Amino acid sequence: MGGAFLAAAVLARLGSRIELPTIPLFILAGILLGPHTPGIVLVSDPHDLEMLSALGLVLLLFYLGLEFHLDDLKAGGRKMALAGGTYLVLNVGAGLAFGFALGWGTSEALVLAGVLGISSSAIVTKVLVDLGRIGNPETKPILGIIVVEDIFLALYLAALQPILSGADSLAAAVVDGGKAFGFLLALAAAARYGTRLVGRFIATKDDELLVISFLGIAVFVAGVSEWFGVADAIGAFMVGLMLGGTTSGDRIRKLVHPLRDAFGAIFFFAFGLSINPGDLPTVLWPVLAAVAVTLVMNVLAGLSAAKVFGFGAGPAANISTTLLARGEFALILATMAAGASLDARLAPFIAGYVLILAVLGPLAAGRSHWLARILPGGGRGDDEGGGRDDGPARLKEASATS
Repeated sequence: MGGAFLAAAVLARLGSRIELPTIPLFILAGILLGPHTPGIVLVSDPHDLEMLSALGLVLLLFYLGLEFHLDDLKAGGRKMALAGGTYLVLNVGAGLAFGFALGWGTSEALVLAGVLGISSSAIVTKVLVDLGRIGNPETKPILGIIVVEDIFLALYLAALQPILSGADSLAAAVVDGGKAFGFLLALAAAARYGTRLVGRFIATKDDELLVISFLGIAVFVAGVSEWFGVADAIGAFMVGLMLGGTTSGDRIRKLVHPLRDAFGAIFFFAFGLSINPGDLPTVLWPVLAAVAVTLVMNVLAGLSAAKVFGFGAGPAANISTTLLARGEFALILATMAAGASLDARLAPFIAGYVLILAVLGPLAAGRSHWLARILPGGGRGDDEGGGRDDGPARLKEASATS
């Protein structure tokens, strides 16, 4: 376990020098030190890290719930919902069509719809911070699209769970789906109306007790969620949504951050352990085709969002490239697919697809002005928002836009 942390840290440090995100590097560390690669085998059985990996996944979604606020969507109004909905229709729809075109099976196509359709919140946020674009006017619709994706993800995973569990009949699938949605609605009601009660329960000035309390609630509810056919990570997400609105929310966000980073790294590392690099060439052409489809759909989605908000070519290019990366959600689906014994080609396909876009996304975002030049209106030098944040002037512009 110590070797896993150190290997992930060394690769991440090397990658940071060329501005690569950490997620693909953590996966690469697992691939290089796993049982399928010649040389040092740090962990011979990926199942040895199964519980730690599950905890990492739970903490990733728990943290995302802490950062998520329903008010964020309300404040954006119809424009934000329209931009997010358009992004999902284009990307999830293209992913579903691509999945059926591969001919791997209906369940596999449904998984691929989510893999190709959902951006990586972690990488998107990191890109915005690293490139100094937090104050850019197009950042608000970017974050709005992420919010809409998160809502869709919760419903999508709840609907997908009974399908992947292999229900024996349509009636059984409906019952399983009903149980999952019922429990999800119960969690949503608790997040909406039980915040004050839970806030009183965990309120304490002692950081140690607060950590034990929120970690216990998140993991416990994640475990109960599995009983009802809801992915454990979604249960943790709903707990984060609840606790984020309490008086202890800011402290919890600060305290959980190092836990999320540490165990999240183990989750990505453990996923890398399960990948056999020898299988990647067998899915090379489907991976490259999927990357091409995602590039096209993101450009179309970026243009659509820019039109909704009245932006030019520069912000449209920023939206397209910033949302390009795929990461943690694709790996969640890969984990679910592996547990459901779906087509063996799914795991190497998702791994290759995530690795390429997790690297290509941040690199493309830093060079979005190249894309802006060939978009409609870009030839006039319309490159607003194409580079780093311009400081107070840009912040003032963003405020006026809001």
